Amino acid sequence: MTDILCNWLNEELKISQRTDPTTFEKDFASGYLIGEVLNKYQLQNDFDKFSQSKTSDSKLNNFTRIEPTLHLLAIPIDTNLARAIMTETHGVATRLMYQLYVALNNKKKSNLTGVAMETMRPAAPAKLNAVESEIYKDRLKHMTPRQSELELQEVVQKFHEKQMEMEKVAFRERFLEQERIREQQQKERRLLMERSRAMKLKQSEMVARIQAATVEIPKPPPQKTVQAMEARAAGRRRKIAEDTVRAIGDFEEKMKMTLPPAKDEDDEGIGMEYILARDDEKSHTELTDMIKPRSNDEYIGKIRKRLQEDSSARAEREKRRRKVIVDQIKAHASQEEAHREEMLVNRLMRQSQQERRIAVQLLQTRHEKEVIRSNRIQREQMYEERRRKDFEDAMNRESEMARLAKLEYTEQTRKDKELHDQIAAERAEAKYRKHYESCQGVMDQILDFACKVAEYKELTNGLVPAKLLRDWRAQFEAGIPLYDKVKVVEAATVTPEQVLEEERLNLLDEGDFMEYKTMVGEWQPPEASGLEKPPRDNPIVGHVVQRLLNMVYPPSTPPPPPEFSPFPIRACVLGKAFAGKSVCIRSIAKDHRLQLLDVDYLVNEAIEASKNGEIMTGCLGQCDVAESNPSQNVSKQKTDR
Repeated sequence: MTDILCNWLNEELKISQRTDPTTFEKDFASGYLIGEVLNKYQLQNDFDKFSQSKTSDSKLNNFTRIEPTLHLLAIPIDTNLARAIMTETHGVATRLMYQLYVALNNKKKSNLTGVAMETMRPAAPAKLNAVESEIYKDRLKHMTPRQSELELQEVVQKFHEKQMEMEKVAFRERFLEQERIREQQQKERRLLMERSRAMKLKQSEMVARIQAATVEIPKPPPQKTVQAMEARAAGRRRKIAEDTVRAIGDFEEKMKMTLPPAKDEDDEGIGMEYILARDDEKSHTELTDMIKPRSNDEYIGKIRKRLQEDSSARAEREKRRRKVIVDQIKAHASQEEAHREEMLVNRLMRQSQQERRIAVQLLQTRHEKEVIRSNRIQREQMYEERRRKDFEDAMNRESEMARLAKLEYTEQTRKDKELHDQIAAERAEAKYRKHYESCQGVMDQILDFACKVAEYKELTNGLVPAKLLRDWRAQFEAGIPLYDKVKVVEAATVTPEQVLEEERLNLLDEGDFMEYKTMVGEWQPPEASGLEKPPRDNPIVGHVVQRLLNMVYPPSTPPPPPEFSPFPIRACVLGKAFAGKSVCIRSIAKDHRLQLLDVDYLVNEAIEASKNGEIMTGCLGQCDVAESNPSQNVSKQKTDR
């Protein structure tokens, strides 16, 4: 079906844009091609107002204009269908164009124009379609988002995609960094384990050496007497001292073999020999003293003193021994370090030229990676700055569009308010006119009734027939006028023929009056009356008649002159709003040639004159206006207060 439609559009109609089945929905999304197809069949007279743009405003304009034409072709369309075509929903545009294809072919077969189809359509469905079109426009306008919102969504979507990509890159880099840190930690852990294992091995070797150097003394069998115990203790101390001296001597011999001789070590060896010799002399003196018989207290005191000296000497020897061991360990560690450095230097010296080249390449690669990394960081910063600037520009553009929309809305609101005020004023004026005409009609009927009664009373000498009075009252109560209304022809509607007819009637009336005055024609008196011509005017008789009238009806004495100078009559009309003051004042001013003043108008006129740069020159008791434009006339208006 899409191929058939594409062939019809491209080959038969030859529209401006060539359609393809793959991009069919996208081509018809704006509604421009639909309007062009309708224009080909002379159904879309306002095709010059269509827009080819892809913006939401252009789509709204195009689909609003094609809706009445589709209703004329009996093709159903609503806001959901239009919105689906705008959003390029699959299959919707194809189905609508197929319906349009069938409807246009039927129109072509029937050989009817758009005007003929519009004329043949019944009035009720046409009116219903007009109402539906208004509803369709409003709903489609509310459903179609603004172009600024779509652009903002695109910007937000673009930044969201950028953010997702950056998050993925950051996650990948963070994962790689964690993997690298984990591998580094594993390497360091293995190195620490190897070092700890080596240290433990060294410590175990050192402990084994110390244990090998330690001499265990077997315990003698227990004795019962105190002398035996003292003898065993003295022999044990002597043996410990000999073993210690022997061990220290062996240790010093070993140290002399492993380390070069030093001055302080010789002094220390001399000090140690002196201490050992002093201990031997002291033990010999003690042994000789023990042979001499003395008291027990002195003997016990010597034992205690000797024990204290032995413990202090033992502590000193232990300190010296520890110091010697620590020095030996440090010397061994320094020796091992020197050996390791020597091996490392030998290994580095044994590296080949290829290894040196590889090392240089690795260093160069590391430097390039560092440069790439710094450039990437700088480029990311530039991208971030650009994104932030684009976002700020988009927000500024959106705020400017919102400000313009707000100004447009304010202007539209002001116009709507002015229209509302105008309609309200017209409605109030119509209501006032209605009430005024109603009251005027009642007053006219009352005046007609009174005039009718007064006229008949004057004619019948105050005797009006009761039946006639009842008839007039019935007509008055029924609202039927007692006099026939005289049609007043306005000057603006008088034609030259009517003016000529009026002049002719005036001429005939003047001729009739002259015939009556000269007593000719039908006013000629009969021969038996003895009158041949009208009597002449007699001024004497007129004077006599005037004197008689003055005597019968003497004229009233004129009022005394006022004490102050004459002045024009001034009046101020007060009353409630909408009481009819303005109408009454206009009527009185028209009949009696009064000059009306309107305070509001005069104040506004003075303000306008001040704005126009006019100046006022004053005089005693009177002010004149000097205008900047001499040809401009200041008109005075009425006042209703």
